Amino acid sequence: MSVAMKEFKKVTTHSLQQMKDQGEKISMLTAYDFTMAKMVDAAGVDCILVGDSASNVMAGHETTLPITLDQMIYHASSVIKAVDRALVVVDLPFGTYQGNSKEALISAIRVMKESGGHAIKLEGGIEIIEGIERILTAGIPVMGHLGLTPQSIYKFGTYSVRAKEEEEANKLKEDALALQAAGCFGIVLEKVPAPLAKEVADMLSIPVIGIGAGPGVDGQVLVFHDLIGMTHEFHPRFLRRYLNLYEEITGAIGQYVRDVKSVDFPNDNESYPS
Repeated sequence: MSVAMKEFKKVTTHSLQQMKDQGEKISMLTAYDFTMAKMVDAAGVDCILVGDSASNVMAGHETTLPITLDQMIYHASSVIKAVDRALVVVDLPFGTYQGNSKEALISAIRVMKESGGHAIKLEGGIEIIEGIERILTAGIPVMGHLGLTPQSIYKFGTYSVRAKEEEEANKLKEDALALQAAGCFGIVLEKVPAPLAKEVADMLSIPVIGIGAGPGVDGQVLVFHDLIGMTHEFHPRFLRRYLNLYEEITGAIGQYVRDVKSVDFPNDNESYPS
């Protein structure tokens, strides 16, 4: 069923709450640099996530763990310069908030002051509540992240779907309620069974954004490079590729190489006369 959409000139955390309340789905995509963020924002995406997935997509690391706070601030400040409408949420990277609420606050303040981001996102549930509450005392909006939490990949040992068993599903629901009670404005649910994700979204009053969590949540998030097919070796069930830019770009570059080798490029029209 389609829902009449309210036009937001500038999306805020309040806007996202209005979307949930009115039954309008929330669109969210990652961006890590000025050029890509400009396109994502111009296309009307509601929320841009400067994800620690930059560790994989931009730097080629196997996991999200190596990316630093300085690097996240660099990516976020590049994105902010491009954005006119979307809400920009920035991931706090591994090691900048876990187990130390004072460090969590310092990290969040650095992101907000040095990048100009609008909100931060943290992975985890009840175990990081103290850090979330401390960040919120500074007036910084916080988004939670439950289910598959990539910063804990060595604990899980696999990127498979989380919370399929009753015990873990109950823990996820407890964590979601705790994040809401602490003051989070929204939660990302990653790779959990669709019925559980819908149950959580229906249970909470705050928006729930899914990635690999089915259609019953309040919105969806994907990695931009996956959506446009710049990555080509990653084939999760939840991913829909809207373009296949890997083949198009490598094809174009290949043609450029051939044109240079054959002295077809540059031609007379592409050269300056005397």
